Amino acid sequence: MRDNFKKFTREVLLSYTHLRKYETKIGETIQCFDNDRFTLEEALANSPSPYVILGIPEDAGVQANFGISGTQTLWPSFLQSFLNLQNNRYLDGRLIFLAGAFDFSEELNLIKATAPDPEEKIRVLNSLVEYIDVAVEEKVKIITRAGKIPILIGGGHNNAYGAIKGAAKGLHSIDAIPLAQISVINLDAHTDYRIQEGRHSGNAFRYADGDGYINRYFVIGPHENYLQEYVIRDMESSPFLDYISFEDIFVRERQNFMQAVVHATGFVEDNYTGIELDMDAITNVLSSAMTPSGVNSVMARRFLHFVATDCKIAYLHICEGASSLANGLIDPGVGKMVSYLVSDFIKSHFDANLEK
Repeated sequence: MRDNFKKFTREVLLSYTHLRKYETKIGETIQCFDNDRFTLEEALANSPSPYVILGIPEDAGVQANFGISGTQTLWPSFLQSFLNLQNNRYLDGRLIFLAGAFDFSEELNLIKATAPDPEEKIRVLNSLVEYIDVAVEEKVKIITRAGKIPILIGGGHNNAYGAIKGAAKGLHSIDAIPLAQISVINLDAHTDYRIQEGRHSGNAFRYADGDGYINRYFVIGPHENYLQEYVIRDMESSPFLDYISFEDIFVRERQNFMQAVVHATGFVEDNYTGIELDMDAITNVLSSAMTPSGVNSVMARRFLHFVATDCKIAYLHICEGASSLANGLIDPGVGKMVSYLVSDFIKSHFDANLEK
């Protein structure tokens, strides 16, 4: 397996940072590799930063799930925005270690160049997603084993599998949790609990659950129009799976949004919990399956604020967004929105743990 991970040094970060007199940007203070000869383990051992950001700019899982390509474009858009936030009393870049990003462009370009028939293309993409699973799992395991919180940005929702598996194994090794399992809360228009038909962006949680790495899984706001009947039956028949549909929250008003979030955090109890935010849950945000009817950006921010203060966090994963899609749609503001989400999460989690 070739090393697809590209480490970020200060020189790389400053190339994204617009320096300005009398101001200090996050890109100037955020932690990174002092020397690219260091391993991730060595770099984290020498860094006091509790949060570690990784980029996953890929769309293999989205393509394998018949979605619209473009999720690989979120990561550079996020970097451009996040590194130019102000470093101030509300957010200190020294809390964050920006490790780098994966690069699977060589593998994706090879698939594109060979132009296999549709069935063969899906099979090859499934194999590439499995390859990506292993790479993501390895880095997340290293980060959680170091006692830090991974923040994964970009790519398809297929990367939840590597995040879950890596966090479960890493936390099991350092915190003596009884089993290599974590719980998951997912704000999403879909459950991504499709059958095990080959790895893609629509079945990460089914695979993670089937492989024994999920303790409890709760989905906030899946749209009933896109809930498969077999998924409804499977989730209703298990005491470890649950959801509150978008329609129950916003149409029938059986619970309001924050009540649904509280319900979710109560369901996962005091287990280590991975936090998933699929950008297709937010109205009109450019994504592989964008929706005209979803939560708004403030609700998404409130969601991350609350779970960051109320859950025992294993990781944060923000995925499926894009600054441009293969169908020609463009939205350069998506990276800025994700910057708000990440900064909200870090500020809320750090402040809550500081008070403890």
